[in-house]
Amino acid sequence: MTKDLIILNNWERAKRAIAECHDIDEVKKIRNQAEALRAYAKQAKESQEVQNNICEIKLRAEKRIGEFSKELPSNRGDEKFRSSHDGKTDILKEVGILHYERYEAIASLPDELFEKHIQEVKASNKELTTMGLLKLARVFNRPKLDRISKLPEGEFDIIYCDPPWKYDFVPQVERAIEDHYPTMDLDELKELKIPAAQNCLLLLWATAPKLEWAIELIKTWGFEFKTCAVWNKDNFGMGYWFRISHELLLVATKGQFSPPENSIRVNSVYTEKAGKHSKKPDYYYEWIEKSFPNHKYIELFARNKRLNWTSWGTEI
Repeated sequence: MTKDLIILNNWERAKRAIAECHDIDEVKKIRNQAEALRAYAKQAKESQEVQNNICEIKLRAEKRIGEFSKELPSNRGDEKFRSSHDGKTDILKEVGILHYERYEAIASLPDELFEKHIQEVKASNKELTTMGLLKLARVFNRPKLDRISKLPEGEFDIIYCDPPWKYDFVPQVERAIEDHYPTMDLDELKELKIPAAQNCLLLLWATAPKLEWAIELIKTWGFEFKTCAVWNKDNFGMGYWFRISHELLLVATKGQFSPPENSIRVNSVYTEKAGKHSKKPDYYYEWIEKSFPNHKYIELFARNKRLNWTSWGTEI
């Protein structure tokens, strides 16, 4: 290792050096030194703590590069440059920086959130990575939709709902879910004024850890819990008490709503291998349409549109 790389072992000194940098080329050199040392430490099978200390220096340097990059002028809004080049790109290429958007994404994170992520990952002894910060930045920068005010008008007598449950007690799980869609806590879900008819059927998906929340939500929305079905995902999931491989479809009613005719009632357990994250089997749409024909259907937190349904969600 070079003398410069050895100096990076003084973590606090390296942090100060990055904060005091006034030149993008200078901070890029620190970033490259840290990356080389991180690769060396990994090959030498150094502890995760040592590898993360080195990676922390790399990430701090990448955040600083992003801060410098955001201050540079860009010609992208200028018609005469739009199809040929970006002035910022040309400037950064001269110092060997090709994908400045990645650094700017990291720099977009508030210092408090950046520091919290670093400390959480190091405390868990998981691997600290640039990709982890980029995922966090993607979630942070996702447009915030006013979901409550955008609910469809009118009333529906069948509501099919897959709430985006928030898992505050498991930060790593929560970030993994947020990488797919924005989550909501129980109070936010309770605020939704769902477009339920006087006589209405609610079919609500709940994961095992969120069963208590789901029952409380059903009551808040003015429904009475009746029963549930089980989707057996036929896989080996995550969990503390059990490796969860099922999900619950809770059935609740408001006013007067009759169950399916006896001749078309199906088994409460349905088995189908889980596919794309949070996607539910088409089987349940088909079961709803067959069991309750000629009704007005709405899916809340939908991820796809379906013929003869009103679909509402952030991912459509």
